[in-house]
Amino acid sequence: MAKQQQQVSAGVEATGRQAASFLLGCVAALTVVLLLERRPEELTRAPMVQFFGGTATRTSSSSSPAAASSSSSSSSSSSSSPPAAGEHAAHRQTTTNAATKPPPPAATTTAAAGDPRLPPPNSTTNHGKEGAASGEAEEEEEEEEFRGLAAAVSRAATADDRTVIVTCVNQAWAAPGSLLDLFLESFRVGDGTAPLLRHVLIVAMDPAAMARCRVLHRHCYHYAPLPGVDFASAKFFLSKDYLELVWSKLRLQRRVLQLGYAFLFTDVDVLWFRNPLKHVTAYADMSVSSDVFFGDADNVDNFPNTGLFHVKPNNRTIAMTAAWHEARQRFPGKNEQPVFNAIKKGLVADLGLRLQYIDPAFVAGFCSYGKDLGKVCTMHANCCVGLRNKLADLRTVLDDWKNYTAMPHWARHQAKWTVPGACIH
Repeated sequence: MAKQQQQVSAGVEATGRQAASFLLGCVAALTVVLLLERRPEELTRAPMVQFFGGTATRTSSSSSPAAASSSSSSSSSSSSSPPAAGEHAAHRQTTTNAATKPPPPAATTTAAAGDPRLPPPNSTTNHGKEGAASGEAEEEEEEEEFRGLAAAVSRAATADDRTVIVTCVNQAWAAPGSLLDLFLESFRVGDGTAPLLRHVLIVAMDPAAMARCRVLHRHCYHYAPLPGVDFASAKFFLSKDYLELVWSKLRLQRRVLQLGYAFLFTDVDVLWFRNPLKHVTAYADMSVSSDVFFGDADNVDNFPNTGLFHVKPNNRTIAMTAAWHEARQRFPGKNEQPVFNAIKKGLVADLGLRLQYIDPAFVAGFCSYGKDLGKVCTMHANCCVGLRNKLADLRTVLDDWKNYTAMPHWARHQAKWTVPGACIH
């Protein structure tokens, strides 16, 4: 009996120790929670989430509360993306501690709005009222220059990832039997490319090209960046009008990014046989075709061809297109492709641009193309001067593709491209 009482007493004592340990653990956990809740404001401030799209990318980094409010309202009007998460919490904490805590330095606010290596945007803090007025005037000019573009891109873009395929034409390229006819035909006879036509936006650089586009296609946009400049006729390579034409396209591409859309730009002298988007990685900010490819998609020394490239909308790419356009002044008489090749390493190093190249076995051109018709997605009439020469060799390429698709599957490995005779001789 005494032994049983001792056992009971020992059990009660053990249970008591367990209960005491449990209570001590709860007290310790509660203490940690309370300490975390009372940490300094620097450790509990809500993180700023980078907002891509619209004009907010240029103004959201301002340290002025009024500028932040303006950024929020402008972003809602130019893009359907939601405002940055955590923005309101950060504003409340800044307001609460305004009397006891000095404002953060300008470098911190710039980094919070985007990549710290990006060039600082114009702000009223740095430039005063004159800078703000200049920025507003520039924005109004862009709104006028690209009037109607947002609606046109919205109609053509894919619903899931907001991507639009963009090409540009003038009267010479859009005329019956010219490049635009071959371009559209390639989509119709390609392998699974016909549905992509729903997402192609044709940018017409003159009224005649716009009229022709409306006859052929459902998504057309008239862009006239420089009144008085003749964009309608065929342009000699590197002529003054040719350079204005190609550099104007870059301004439009940047605007598409600012609207919050990704784009795949393709010259109209590119034939589409399969979907090249299958070779665009999730990692890359910019995926570009290549004239000289050294076997590694990440090798920055590959030679780019800007006749076909894909760009995602974010702060890095918007800054990249701005720097690219500004570099024109340092390379007079050059078109956009050699200028990009000259500054690409700086864009990667300074902006953190994620640049990748697409293997010419898939995205090909007359400069460099794979021999396997079972892999090729597009064929570009590059390394070729003259509209007549391009048309002759692209018609031959289109015939090669039709012959390939007419073959029985067991014989298709024997198919070959015809050497471009008019362009390369």
